[in-house]
Amino acid sequence: MRISPWRSACQTFCLVILLATASIAQSSQARALSVPFTIDRHRVIIPASVNGSKPLRLILDTGLRFDGVYLFHRDAVNLIDTAGAVQVQVGGAGDGAPSTATMIQTGRLSFGDVEIRNQSIIISHSEHTQSFPTDGIIGWNLFGHYIVEIDYDRQVILLHDTVEVISDSGWQVISVEMKKDLPFLQVTVEVTAGEPVPMVVYIDLASEEALELLVRDDQKFRTPDSLTSQLLGVGLSGEIYGEYGRVGHVNFGGYDLHHVRTAFAPAKTRSKQEGADGIFGNDMIRRFNVIFDYPHTRLYIKPNKSFADPFEAPAP
Repeated sequence: MRISPWRSACQTFCLVILLATASIAQSSQARALSVPFTIDRHRVIIPASVNGSKPLRLILDTGLRFDGVYLFHRDAVNLIDTAGAVQVQVGGAGDGAPSTATMIQTGRLSFGDVEIRNQSIIISHSEHTQSFPTDGIIGWNLFGHYIVEIDYDRQVILLHDTVEVISDSGWQVISVEMKKDLPFLQVTVEVTAGEPVPMVVYIDLASEEALELLVRDDQKFRTPDSLTSQLLGVGLSGEIYGEYGRVGHVNFGGYDLHHVRTAFAPAKTRSKQEGADGIFGNDMIRRFNVIFDYPHTRLYIKPNKSFADPFEAPAP
């Protein structure tokens, strides 16, 4: 998990727990389930209720790979019955030790048209998360049970039982490889002018960046000289320092995006995903309407009205 000190963005993290199995309170669908969202600092924010609470602002995260939610603020413990709670260790981005969290596996979660029971509710005790402006993250409840269509133009998520219900033929289909429940795809990145490099990236929707390239000894690209050193963010396990710059071109699915603002992050603190050269964050993905079809290992994309927006840092 990586959280910027003034704007939050999350990364995949490992939970040393047994993962709960959700009981989805839906049968076969006559229509797609609808989940409204807003965009804040380049991220998808879903209003969701935990155990009947007022709506919480949860970041949609492809990297959250269990049925439940991770809540940032320790006062969220008031939302659960602590009689059955256990303490767990949560590790994330940064070079420090894992942090402690409180967990139950009997939570009730509702968002949009969906209500789910028997959910893991994990509440952070990490000092890093207490001041975050959003309330937590959500992910596998959607991606693990549905074919997920994100319409950024209308700011609505549609949850389908089957991709065959989608009749529009304007989608470009991209094959993905699922590794530890994360979608990896092949892209080409021109970091140095005239040197396009094939790379493997995974999609981290909770990242507010467009592109993050992972810096290590065996990286495939040459790190540019003209970069700006900066604190990139704060994870559950500490701060992440790196550099910002721009790459000339990013090509995937036949689409070319240019002059892309890019974070150059040390791999050992930013990402624990083997085989990844980089990360697509939501500032890249939000330029398309997308369908995540995990069962058939494919992604559908279609440029939307934000496709030609310049790549800039999110407003504070």
